[in-house]
Amino acid sequence: MENLGDLMQGYWEQFLEFSPLLIVGLLIIAVSIFLAIWISASVFKSLNKRMDDPLLVHFLSRLIKGFLIVIGLFLALQLMGFGGIAAGLLASAGLSAFVIGFALKDIIENFLAGIILSFDRPFNLNDTININNLLGNVTSLDFRTTKIKTFDGKDIYIPNATILKQSLTNYTRDGLARLEFIASFNYGDDINRAKILITETLLGFNEVLKENPPYVVTDEFTADTINLRIFFWTRTFDYKKEINLLKGKTVSVIQEVLQAEGFEKVRIKNL
Repeated sequence: MENLGDLMQGYWEQFLEFSPLLIVGLLIIAVSIFLAIWISASVFKSLNKRMDDPLLVHFLSRLIKGFLIVIGLFLALQLMGFGGIAAGLLASAGLSAFVIGFALKDIIENFLAGIILSFDRPFNLNDTININNLLGNVTSLDFRTTKIKTFDGKDIYIPNATILKQSLTNYTRDGLARLEFIASFNYGDDINRAKILITETLLGFNEVLKENPPYVVTDEFTADTINLRIFFWTRTFDYKKEINLLKGKTVSVIQEVLQAEGFEKVRIKNL
């Protein structure tokens, strides 16, 4: 009994010696949790104003919070003299990360690409993009894929890494779009007069930009025709419907004007 009492007394004295470190370690963990929650909330608010992807904003804020808590835990373990445990956890985590990372290489690559796309922002939601000859409106940016809806109603999921590595065309980033078409005239037609009529007709449309006015150039001489190429600008974020409607309207009116002015055999083709 005396030996047991001495043993318990020794444990108690060791606990009293260790208790300051324990208290400081617990304080470090508590402070790290508080800071993690506060910093992640601040990051969430900041990213939520800059990004249009709530899912990714939530994930990034949770990732930051978890990372800070883990850092606080390892610091506390190191201070309390459990450096061996901390080192073992790190080694185990490193080996696990290597194995998992190798097995899930494509998933991790696409996830990281999604983060880069969220910050770099080559497109926003509802932008019209073309990637690998896939044309459509962006509907979402997820962890692994970017979803676009084509103009014939198909939902296409493109790996984020593919978008990051390939050339991407954004048709509606600034709302400006240039339209063009070809008008074919017979030899003997007054081409200069036709150019003036086309330009004046286009300027009569409210949708055609006046600060960047339309222009007409002689494009090609074929065996039977002289081809003019007509360019004009409009402002729209609806690349498909509004553009097609405007193309159809301008071509129809220009055809009528030219025929009324004596260019009876003019042929106009959309591009």
